[in-house]
Amino acid sequence: MKKSISGFSKMSKRKKLRWIVENFFKDPENVMRELMSHWHQNEEQQRVLDGFSENTISNYVLPFGVAPNFVINDKTYVIPMVIEESSVVAAASSAAKYWMSRGGFKAKVIATKKVGQVHFSWKGDIEKLNTVFEELESQLRADVSHITANMENRGGGVLDMSLLDMTHLEKDYYQLKVNFETCDSMGANFINSVLEEFGRTLQNFVATHKIFEGKEKELSIIMAILSNYTPECLVRAWVECPVEDLGNCGEMDASTFAEKFCKAIRIAHIDPHRAATHNKGIFNGVDAVVLATANDFRAVESCGHTYAARDGQYRSLSYCSVEDGVFKFWLDLPIALGTVGGLTKLHPIARRSLELLGNPSAQELMEIIAVTGLAQNFAAIKSLTTTGIQKGHMKMHLMNILNHLNATEKEIKETVYHFTDKVVSFSAVRDFLNLLRGKPANHIEEHSETSHI
Repeated sequence: MKKSISGFSKMSKRKKLRWIVENFFKDPENVMRELMSHWHQNEEQQRVLDGFSENTISNYVLPFGVAPNFVINDKTYVIPMVIEESSVVAAASSAAKYWMSRGGFKAKVIATKKVGQVHFSWKGDIEKLNTVFEELESQLRADVSHITANMENRGGGVLDMSLLDMTHLEKDYYQLKVNFETCDSMGANFINSVLEEFGRTLQNFVATHKIFEGKEKELSIIMAILSNYTPECLVRAWVECPVEDLGNCGEMDASTFAEKFCKAIRIAHIDPHRAATHNKGIFNGVDAVVLATANDFRAVESCGHTYAARDGQYRSLSYCSVEDGVFKFWLDLPIALGTVGGLTKLHPIARRSLELLGNPSAQELMEIIAVTGLAQNFAAIKSLTTTGIQKGHMKMHLMNILNHLNATEKEIKETVYHFTDKVVSFSAVRDFLNLLRGKPANHIEEHSETSHI
């Protein structure tokens, strides 16, 4: 079998798929049919999807769900979520319903600055460059005016810039740091285009200015690129109510629940091991909406986790307090998003997701996504500090287990009924199915017990 190939990217989609299945699968014809069955029935839509990436051979499908009853700043939303983890949408919906009768969620955008950097090596006198920096900045802005004109007409563009001396960390290393406003677009292509032009202007300015002499005229651009760490593109989401309005949680009264909940949040600020899982839960909600709206979840995750470690230790992104009888739970999240440009209008489901949300501005979408992350976090901590996470999670995971064990429709109905008041686990479900099928309870199935928890 031939495991390598030349000219693969120039082959037709069907030929690529044919080569893949014939060289890497034991049942090529069935695999070919299976992967082709996921092609979009609308050829034009499939052409658009294929254009998103390189070497596409099929489409990878994820569930598109919705979480209703989200009241955010006194406005009600149904929030689109794309995620494969079974309990996430249910948890978000539960938290939304819980807070709907307690004043709903509040959110506000604190800042919207994006960051870009031109990294360069230079052996010149930094004081000389500082002396003429105002002149340099004027030239930089003038040379990118053809790129920034449309963004400036929308209220955005280059905000400010500064020269950073990094030679105490790396020999001859300097940085031009630039802040941007990109309005309703995420702005990555805009920022990178401006920065690359800045690099050319910077080189030419130093090479031709009379203040610099000899080797000072030689400046080398290392790279010009946006930063996905945007601590000044920040949104806050929160909920609050009198402690007594929290209600009883099982046998736990509201005051005890509030105290226990707050301590769980403090633990996530103290212990990085807990913080990692804690923040992962926040991103269960965040990523699901980011994906649904065709935004860049890798950039969002990278920024959020960097922000969580901004003081040198990785900590919780959420906070909790009980003061003067009032319970408050909040989240600060740096998040760079777009509602125009990129795939937001090209992807058919992303377009409908934004329409479902009322075609929000980028700032409103920041608020919606931060609230979803907060709701997810509230639901998780509430479960952890009361019933435990597995009771609800494994109930939601039951269908995945039944499908894994090839349960029939009748077996599914009987199993769901049987586990109404019982703890769900892979082995317990397997054993019950074996009893239904007339096998010994301890019969070993040939299926893995690995499940996505």
